[in-house]
Amino acid sequence: MLGALAEGGVHGHTDLARKLGVGESLVQQMVEDLVRMGYLEPLRRDCCENCTECSSVEVCVGGAQGRAWTFTRKGILAAAKLT
Repeated sequence: MLGALAEGGVHGHTDLARKLGVGESLVQQMVEDLVRMGYLEPLRRDCCENCTECSSVEVCVGGAQGRAWTFTRKGILAAAKLT
């Protein structure tokens, strides 16, 4: 999962599930695990969903119902090791 996110861009649960060959519920669990482990954090509650104009587009992980996450410093360092 971290490797797929390290590729950059915006990723929705459906896209990640397809890419990883797993169900969307497992993707949700993986995101929650990465948050719990300190690799991802909520982006902000007022995400405008206009990704082309967002300064966080390179580190955003789009979720259901407008929820979005971004890499923490720890996540950026770990992702850099995978690319």
